[in-house]
Amino acid sequence: MLGGKETLEHLWTPWRMEYILSEKPRECPFCRAVEAGDDRACHIVYRGEHCFVILNKYPYNNGHLMILPYRHVAELHEMTPEERREMMELLELCVRVLRQSSRPDGFNVGLNLGEAAGAGVQCHIHVHVVPRWHGDTNYMTVVNGVRVIPELLDETWERLKPVFDALTSQH
Repeated sequence: MLGGKETLEHLWTPWRMEYILSEKPRECPFCRAVEAGDDRACHIVYRGEHCFVILNKYPYNNGHLMILPYRHVAELHEMTPEERREMMELLELCVRVLRQSSRPDGFNVGLNLGEAAGAGVQCHIHVHVVPRWHGDTNYMTVVNGVRVIPELLDETWERLKPVFDALTSQH
């Protein structure tokens, strides 16, 4: 409390400035990743029939995944029922993979629809799946304005991809 009034708490994410200030390619980065054909280099960990799962290039935490339809659509109502159904099925798969591989204490799951909602890439709808651990806001974020992500994306891909493969081969 400050002067009898409640203070507003802020969560600072300065590690995102690289993305915010970077020059954005004209083409959709997600469509480009799917078309590249190199899942390892593009960090695609799973391909379904209508949707795929990719690591976030600018993660909030290790294992930050995104689920997207292959089709380039921006809004929920533009998705087919099959795409929406598979997106939810992949959400459940992502949670199982992350629970098995990383043992998080919880998850943040969500859609950022529109620029005002924080969508960095507005043109291709995607669901974020962010594993969370008790106390995962470490002192570096608070003291130095730096987020410590202790694992490189290539290493995260190497760790998660076999779990996706194992869990999906059981079907």
